[in-house]
Amino acid sequence: MILDAILGMFSTDMGIDLGTCNTLVCVKNEGIVLNEPSVVAVRKGTNTVLNDGAAVGLVAKEMLGKTPGSISAIRPLKDGVISDFEVTEAMLGYFIKKVHGRGKFVRPSVVISVPSGITAVERRAVIDSAERAGARKVYLVDEPMAAGIGAGLPITEPTASMIVDIGGGTTEVAIMSLADISTCESIRIGGDNFDEAIISHLKRTYNLLIGEARAEKVKKQIGSAAPLDEELTMEVAGRDTISGLPRKIVITSEEIREAMREPVAAIIESVTQTLEKAEPELAADLIENGVHICGGGSMLRGLDRVLANATGLGVTLVDDPLTCVARGTSVYLENLEEWKDTLDQNNFSWD
Repeated sequence: MILDAILGMFSTDMGIDLGTCNTLVCVKNEGIVLNEPSVVAVRKGTNTVLNDGAAVGLVAKEMLGKTPGSISAIRPLKDGVISDFEVTEAMLGYFIKKVHGRGKFVRPSVVISVPSGITAVERRAVIDSAERAGARKVYLVDEPMAAGIGAGLPITEPTASMIVDIGGGTTEVAIMSLADISTCESIRIGGDNFDEAIISHLKRTYNLLIGEARAEKVKKQIGSAAPLDEELTMEVAGRDTISGLPRKIVITSEEIREAMREPVAAIIESVTQTLEKAEPELAADLIENGVHICGGGSMLRGLDRVLANATGLGVTLVDDPLTCVARGTSVYLENLEEWKDTLDQNNFSWD
């Protein structure tokens, strides 16, 4: 224990938002120090990471959809949970080493955000991956709590704070009060589902096949959840599924909005279901406090208006929604002794 405490003095402890699309790392008093895609390039048929383990993050994302037959660029997390244990371990190891930059005997403590709806087995997988990747101690915090803290909401006070965190693979909806989650919904639908809906629409309607990166570009440029004051158009290129040849078409924001209608509706339903389960006094607080949304998916045009119409509440997009959860893990890290009992009750005992 004494040796552990001494090593801890030289450690760069960190908070990690381990996301389906992106992994962000925060360090105490430094803020966000790493923000890279959760992508790893490996040799096909193996879990050997390319370039001596360095084909991770931004380098690997550039390879998505463009790799030769001997290489696979993969995302080791799906719907907010680990789908490939070994590759996740390699990815975490690369990110931890890149941020920590210390010898192998000085290992960091890490706080990792996880979806509130994952199972005990899935939580254990995150812990094991982080420990094998080089973490000294691992603490897990539910994403809604981290998001609420990162957004600066008064979650420790006896009043309701509601957060909707729309990530790449999951949407977390929670009402919090007195430093705990009162009621929550966690659904495995997020920004990736918007992209998949766009891909399916173009394939079904135009016989045009596009990749994930191009679908994401369409979503960002002309995607919306509500009608726009001035509807948009965009030229998109892909492969014709009938002729097999490259082709480009012009699409409209109206058709893309209709294509994404189903995942948007699922997110709205999760928000209304959470409100329906809220205690009456907490529900009353939300009339004044409103709903706060964060995560990459929350930046879809008009989503705040659609949620406001569905709930009758004020909806606010938080400042810097992409880094909200990561900033929350950093605050957890800075107040670890204060929050440690809550962390241990919600997960396991790490000592």
